[in-house]
Amino acid sequence: MGLQEEIDKMRQEIRSDHYSMSIGEWISLYENNEIDIHPEFQRIFRWTSSQKTSLIESILLGIPIPPIFVSQRDDGVWDVVDGLQRLSTIYEFVGKLKDEDQKLLDPLVLEKTKYLSNLEGKKWEDPDDPINSLTSAQRLLIKRAKIGATILLKESDEIAKYELFQRLNNGGSIATAQEVRNCILVMYNKEMFHWLKKLSENENFQECIALSDRQNDEQYDMELLVRFLVFRTLEENEIKKIGNDLSIFLTDKILEIAKNQEFNYSEEETAFNKTFEILYDQLGNESFRRYSHTKNRFLGGFLVSAYEVIALGIGYNYKNLSNSEINIKEKVKQVWVNPEYKQWSSSGGSGTSAKRRIPNLVPLGRKIFQP
Repeated sequence: MGLQEEIDKMRQEIRSDHYSMSIGEWISLYENNEIDIHPEFQRIFRWTSSQKTSLIESILLGIPIPPIFVSQRDDGVWDVVDGLQRLSTIYEFVGKLKDEDQKLLDPLVLEKTKYLSNLEGKKWEDPDDPINSLTSAQRLLIKRAKIGATILLKESDEIAKYELFQRLNNGGSIATAQEVRNCILVMYNKEMFHWLKKLSENENFQECIALSDRQNDEQYDMELLVRFLVFRTLEENEIKKIGNDLSIFLTDKILEIAKNQEFNYSEEETAFNKTFEILYDQLGNESFRRYSHTKNRFLGGFLVSAYEVIALGIGYNYKNLSNSEINIKEKVKQVWVNPEYKQWSSSGGSGTSAKRRIPNLVPLGRKIFQP
């Protein structure tokens, strides 16, 4: 297939429409539950109070606002693909925004800006504080302002929505690939996302990985869980298909799992829980730290290459390890002098590319922890 044929094929799979809509109409969609902004995303998107104020200032000054990208679901409801921060800010300002538990959040109070210093302390409408409320004319100015809508129609190829979401959000206000992945999972299979979230909160798992606050804030614990689910029993020939971008591979594979109605949630949950029960009992927060044979102790912080060998090796063999007399701690110590591990892990770090590292380390772990 030539380039033009590839272009023509993909263009046929993406169907979109475009509207110009007033902010008043965007507010009505939210009030009538005709748009889903996914409150699960609200902690991920990190707009500051000044960024929110800037948006309201832009609307008041007539500065064009970029269009909102939405995807039309089978029930006709629009899923927000890009523009959550903009819409959430508007809904928060007018006092309509709800959290995951459907509780109303406190309305946004504006700050002063470079051009509108008198915005400081202003609210949408507060009968008890009319001095600090926008006037009726100012509220109408906002409600009549236009923000375009680009709608990915339901007859489009379903994966186009997730491709669009990734392209629009990578490198933006979302910090990490896993945060984008979380959002895609919420849009595609909300139940699976909540299952993953609950699994990631397993105390043994959290103790064993012992991540920094920053890593936890950026959802790295969820990424490690996704790696566990994707690679635990994946055939070696499939692991070799990682390509140059591990992030895309993980997203594609976890979406395959999310779509798979035969996926055994119970079995995978048991494998995960048993793996980290074994590790917690024998190593705790030293599970994925480098072991120094000369100093006879574990050093440093979490290493992903160790996780790929140890967690996935135990996860693959967990049924035969649960009641085994094998000393897991001693096996883990031997990982650090294993020549294959040293070759493919850049001495235990993550310097070797995932494309080269993972297809070698995952099978190695399966072999090392085989009873």
